Amino acid sequence: MSNSSRAPLPSAVALVLDKLGSDIKSARLRRRIRATTVADRARISRTTLHKIERGDAGVSIGKYTSVLHVLGFHAGVGDLADRSLDYVGLDMLEESLPKRVRVPRNTE
Repeated sequence: MSNSSRAPLPSAVALVLDKLGSDIKSARLRRRIRATTVADRARISRTTLHKIERGDAGVSIGKYTSVLHVLGFHAGVGDLADRSLDYVGLDMLEESLPKRVRVPRNTE
């Protein structure tokens, strides 16, 4: 499927990806690591790295994560959707709990 046939991203998602790409590029430059070096270490092409640094939504999350790993930011990626941090889901679960527990009658 080509990019032109995909539905546009919600603006909030596009902004997050733009910021992530910009932050990745800034981190690479602060570390004074050449784009070629990061791309080689992440096992991606330099073109893909530049797409990541622009926040391209067409690049797989695996490739974003590989670059984050090379730059030392991979530790928090696994916690992005951690169930213990899912406050909305935990609230919903709490609301669905019974108000009281009934002890079954002994039918002997």
